[in-house]
Amino acid sequence: MHRRVFIIAALIIQTISAFTFPADPKGFLKKNPKFKQQSRLQETANGESKIADPKELIACRIQIQGAVQGGYFRACVKNEARRFRNLIGTMSPPSDDPDAIAEIYVEGKRKQVEGFVRWCKKGDVGLNQLSKVLDVSYDEVPTGIYDDFYVETK
Repeated sequence: MHRRVFIIAALIIQTISAFTFPADPKGFLKKNPKFKQQSRLQETANGESKIADPKELIACRIQIQGAVQGGYFRACVKNEARRFRNLIGTMSPPSDDPDAIAEIYVEGKRKQVEGFVRWCKKGDVGLNQLSKVLDVSYDEVPTGIYDDFYVETK
């Protein structure tokens, strides 16, 4: 009985290993630089480069403009930040001016914060809610005053 299980397991491993592909077949990443992974190099104060720790706690301030004053966009921001990325922070209160700039402040692990910034830069949340990121600034020291992600709606 044990021998049969061992033989079946060996066959499965052989089958799986036969279908594995190299990390970069035929130099695909060299030919298509937009598919390269984002560099995690960070420059220190004395000019040296170091690899940024993806679990390091950081803070980020994002200024965003467009259809960002409505409740739907704000609910999507809250869901993305809190529920899906486990970030804390706040979004500026809504304005009556449709062209006003909204500010999002988030704190969390570097990997999660960078993913949230990429989501914001995507620009289309749905229902014709188009937005444009104007500025992104990172703070290496989070304030730690928030315990959840807070968003006001109209």
